[in-house]
Amino acid sequence: MENTRCSWANPRNPLYIRYHDDQRLFEMLILESFQAGLSWECILNKREAFRRAFDGFDLEKVCAYGEEKLAALGQDPGIVRNKLKIRAAVNNARIFRTIQREWGSFDRYLWHWTEGKTISETGKVSSELSDAVSEDLKRRGMKFVGTVIIYSYLQAVGVINSHEETCFCRKSIRE
Repeated sequence: MENTRCSWANPRNPLYIRYHDDQRLFEMLILESFQAGLSWECILNKREAFRRAFDGFDLEKVCAYGEEKLAALGQDPGIVRNKLKIRAAVNNARIFRTIQREWGSFDRYLWHWTEGKTISETGKVSSELSDAVSEDLKRRGMKFVGTVIIYSYLQAVGVINSHEETCFCRKSIRE
């Protein structure tokens, strides 16, 4: 079954398609988990270093990381070197892969929570939706996936549209 994509995502343009694929969803989940206690700007400024350090967010490579790679990541000055977050990234990668296998894709898992619909709301840092997704991911064993992190993640990947009414992005998401 082909996933329905946003109307603006030209299926002939691989850059648009990559935006929606599971690798992108994996990258954003890892980046959001590293944001815990920090600003998004801090993580965004380190995004390229994270991509390099985590092998382009190649899921299979991250799932295979052992102690040597974890130690190397802990010494990498380009990323956030929190050992708990680094270990969580590898743990979460393995659970992400399990969810992919269970649902056919992480994208399908993620969008089942809203029946494929984007939720539009502003002024929140968590919601019943982020509570439910967070609870499910924690039950599966993921770390650094509290409701505030998951709410931010759902915003980042387009499940929640929190752009204000006057923002041009809100209109473009609605269309």
